[in-house]
Amino acid sequence: MALAESKPNLSHLQVSELVKRLFDLTPSQIHPLPSYDDQNFHLVVSEDKEYVLKVMNSEDSQNPTLLELQTHAMTFLHERGLPAQTVLPTTSGQVMSLEDIDCGFGMQKYVVRLLTYLPGTTITKVPCSPQILYEAGKMAAKMDTVLQEMEHPQLHVLQREKFIWSLSNIPLLEPYLHLMDGDPVQQVVKSVIQLYKTCVQPKLGSFRKCINHGDFNDHNILVQPDDSTAYKISGILDFGDMSSGYYVFELAITIMYMMIENPTSLDVARDVLAGWESVIPLNEAERDALYLLVLCRFCQSLVVARHTVVQHPENKDYLMITTKTGIRHLCRLWELGKEVVEKRWFQNAAQDSGLQAQEV
Repeated sequence: MALAESKPNLSHLQVSELVKRLFDLTPSQIHPLPSYDDQNFHLVVSEDKEYVLKVMNSEDSQNPTLLELQTHAMTFLHERGLPAQTVLPTTSGQVMSLEDIDCGFGMQKYVVRLLTYLPGTTITKVPCSPQILYEAGKMAAKMDTVLQEMEHPQLHVLQREKFIWSLSNIPLLEPYLHLMDGDPVQQVVKSVIQLYKTCVQPKLGSFRKCINHGDFNDHNILVQPDDSTAYKISGILDFGDMSSGYYVFELAITIMYMMIENPTSLDVARDVLAGWESVIPLNEAERDALYLLVLCRFCQSLVVARHTVVQHPENKDYLMITTKTGIRHLCRLWELGKEVVEKRWFQNAAQDSGLQAQEV
């Protein structure tokens, strides 16, 4: 996880000077965008030219190959018709630039990229209907299917064996559990980690491998009205958590994040799962692990958020977005148990798939 002093903190003046020097652009408006441990800005250059400036934290900036792969993946998806951002090269033709910048911690190196600004609003700001949940599940599956076709000489870099956000690495949460001392949810998290080690880890070989976006959450999905009652996905943002993984990981991540702001959270998986299986039906091992993997993602979010707030107390409101309702969802799923939850998810998903087929 990134260190406290690694998150960039550029002023608007620094942003303006940087954009002018690297891209020969003069923004008329600069608006900060929320970010976990990087710094993002919405730039308005003219009425029809808008961009996103992404300044990576100094720790991730030490791995330019990984960042280049993320940029390559966005372009790869865009060229195949999926709504991903593309990069605007610098005046010297580079897709990213490593810059020495003083953000209050002395001079540090930060990778800077300028990306296209995609239209739409985050999925959090529209009614969370079965239709848009189905579309989210379907898009997540399409995205991973396309990414699996991607070729690059440095794909091995995506293994990321010590990456705490990978669902392959749930035991990495254990050193941080002390941050939850005194919180009743700590015991649930410990139990989930133990179940992962005994019930999921030995069966990873039964899951189908792919490249995961890894953070298909409600703030990284843009939507636009499709007609008077429906929405279409108009943007996929933030490939910073991309890694080698498994299809079922992406599905579990998508379900977990779609649950966060939904008043009928238990039914969310039904619609997301139906959309997913319209592209990639689960195999038996994946289906059996899905419930626990959703719990694992809740645990990752809760534990990492606690750690990151210690590092960045000034960013507490954004960092704790998931935590506000995540504990309640995690505890409810845990109390209901695997059998009850799966029955609701899978039976209803089968019904949804049937309805979608009839509509087609």
